[in-house]
Amino acid sequence: MKSFLVALRASLSLMILCGLIYPLATTAVAQVLFHKQAEGSLVTLNGKIQGSVLLAQGFKGPQWFQPRSSAAKYDSTASAATNADVASSDYVKTVKNNVKQVKKEDPNIGNSIPADLVTTSGSGLDPDLSPEAAKAQVQRIAKARGVSEDRIQALINKHTKGRSLGIFGEPRVNVLDLNITLQQLK
Repeated sequence: MKSFLVALRASLSLMILCGLIYPLATTAVAQVLFHKQAEGSLVTLNGKIQGSVLLAQGFKGPQWFQPRSSAAKYDSTASAATNADVASSDYVKTVKNNVKQVKKEDPNIGNSIPADLVTTSGSGLDPDLSPEAAKAQVQRIAKARGVSEDRIQALINKHTKGRSLGIFGEPRVNVLDLNITLQQLK
């Protein structure tokens, strides 16, 4: 019985420490030191939440930058990769269909379509595009919005982020940030 009470006290103590005190402490520290990130890196416009810079979302219409396609249909609760083998006929068929769709939506895009416009990301929710993929959409967006291609290109240049710490990852452009800036264009 004595061993049982010792084990019970230890279990209750660890449950309170690890299940209550530690999570509350780390949440409090995150809220104080990294408030925006702790709240989900939400982007607001005119007091209305537009989305998170960490998650892709679909945009309808030729006037918007299109993100990478999503195996999860941009549903953050269903994050999923396709797990398709790049040598499989299904994967090749999917990419060919995506190429056809991109060319249908943007007939002027040409034949050198950046890979991230026709493939999905690992999570299916990648919020960023390569600068090349954003630039491939300039002509369509400029025409749909009635603004110069130079103005759209300047937005891409302004929103392009370099490698993290100068060495990690690739240059990237956040699609939500770009589209919010487009929304504010006069």
